[in-house]
Amino acid sequence: MPGAWLRFRLVNHMAPLLPRRHWGTFGVNAAACFALGLLSALLPRCQGEPRLALLLATGFLGSLSTFSSFILELLLAWRQGERRQALVLLLGSLAGGVAALLLGMELGR
Repeated sequence: MPGAWLRFRLVNHMAPLLPRRHWGTFGVNAAACFALGLLSALLPRCQGEPRLALLLATGFLGSLSTFSSFILELLLAWRQGERRQALVLLLGSLAGGVAALLLGMELGR
């Protein structure tokens, strides 16, 4: 639940600064991908409880990033005739998410 609350606060805080709300979701999802990559890279070196890492990864980061909001915002942009923006959001989210994850993993090494 804390991840979902943080996502809600961040997206709403960024909304006035961005041309479209879905770019706030994009940013939060990219940040969650980065954090997941960092966590996955650091986990083997930590002697801590693996269940804590699982809780952080699936609980906090899973609720921070949200696939359903991403898909809804993508569909709304498409239906509003913003096809180019929807495609940029789709491809940017996939490429940006993978890049953020890899960056987090690299930084964690």
